[in-house]
Amino acid sequence: MDAKTAVKEIKQGNFSPVYCLYGSEKFRMNEFAAFLESELIAKEDRDFAVIPFDLSETPVQAVVEEAETVPFMVPRKLLVVRDASLFTAGKDNAKLEHRVDVLQEYLTRPAEFSVIVFLVNSDKLDERKKIVKALKSAGIVLPFNTLGAEELLRWVEKGIRDRGCTAAPGAAEALIACAGTGLQGLTAEMDKLCLFAGSGGTVDTTAVESLVPRGTEQNVFTLVEELANLRLDKAVGMLHELLKQREEPIKIAALIARQFRIILQVKDLSAQSYSQGQIASQLGLHPYAVKLAGEQARKFAGAQLREILSSLADLDYQMKTGRIDKVLGLELFMLRLGAGRPA
Repeated sequence: MDAKTAVKEIKQGNFSPVYCLYGSEKFRMNEFAAFLESELIAKEDRDFAVIPFDLSETPVQAVVEEAETVPFMVPRKLLVVRDASLFTAGKDNAKLEHRVDVLQEYLTRPAEFSVIVFLVNSDKLDERKKIVKALKSAGIVLPFNTLGAEELLRWVEKGIRDRGCTAAPGAAEALIACAGTGLQGLTAEMDKLCLFAGSGGTVDTTAVESLVPRGTEQNVFTLVEELANLRLDKAVGMLHELLKQREEPIKIAALIARQFRIILQVKDLSAQSYSQGQIASQLGLHPYAVKLAGEQARKFAGAQLREILSSLADLDYQMKTGRIDKVLGLELFMLRLGAGRPA
């Protein structure tokens, strides 16, 4: 079962006695846990019915004991258990003794009045462990991995719709370009944009560019995009904007080099028939960043990218040794790059 199916089941009133949420997307895991709470527990009952645990501070047998205890003044309760590393392959460095056998026994006969949600901060569960097998038999295990490029776009568009607005063509892409791929940051910006647009309004690229501040990395990515398209006036203008924000020229050069290095790596791995997801995993990048780097990679030859990286390494040395003015060095690099590109 996936999260979308689980949400449908919950909306229909079908709750599992145990949920295990794992993966790299902590924001979506917390979002699902909050949704479950809103559907399972009445707002006025939450002070008594929602009970948090942290397995780095509390043994798992205490969680089981609470789950088996009849709720007080409420019809049912929700136990939210964080740091559930006992389901993963990593070593448990906690000083507490977790009686996993107690949990395993509970899973054979879970209490009807309790729902337990385990949140596991790991990309994988250890399928070899008996407790993981027991968990899969008794409850619902849901992965929350990094969204793919197209999934992220759909997530943003849905988020805007859920706030009573419509995303104009290109608005989702513009928002990700400005705010990055972090779901928490995107959520905050969607709240702001939809408040600005008003109920039933439209979020367009103009609003995004006016209201959403770009981070340094997002600005450098756009600067490289302008260079790739030979729009040198815009690229130099963006450089001066970064300098006005008191960004260190050496840092800007390093970020430009990082982006060109990513473009080269994506180009090389794509040539070896790696998929977008495989490249993202190999390089430790978000799939959306890989998608954009792939688009930029088509504008350069591999040999040209290596020459650019060599020039940036030389520029870094000259800037750090004082052999060239830092700002002048960056401007000359951009102009030479534009002059050296084939038509």
